Amino acid sequence: MVAPVTRPAAGPARRLAAPLGLLAGAVASFAYVGLVDPNHPGHYPVCPLYALTGVYCPGCGGLRCAHAVATGHLGTALQDNALAVVAFALCAVLWVRWVWRARAGRPAPALRVQGSWGWVLGALVVAFTVARNLPFGAALAP
Repeated sequence: MVAPVTRPAAGPARRLAAPLGLLAGAVASFAYVGLVDPNHPGHYPVCPLYALTGVYCPGCGGLRCAHAVATGHLGTALQDNALAVVAFALCAVLWVRWVWRARAGRPAPALRVQGSWGWVLGALVVAFTVARNLPFGAALAP
């Protein structure tokens, strides 16, 4: 009979490797967008939906928003894409929760949208998209 193989508990450095790797990627991305200004044409591609139709998608202005966040201009970031600012903040909260659980040796939290919350989230994104393309929602347009 073969004895079962038991693995030693992962140390803190191993448990934090994935969240810290993700943080490094996010910091590198924001640093690049902070250094290469998307407000100057030619650095990044144009949104295909906007280029074809003239309609702003929910992500339009996201790079300019990330540039404003990276350079510390939160007001400008909100003007460029308020939904992206909320998404950045939500990602930061989820990342902190992940690190907290990893430090304690607990598994990463599952990213599930339970019940009708997925429909609510989808409806908010659609409402944001529609509003930013109408005259009364011009303040939401990038």
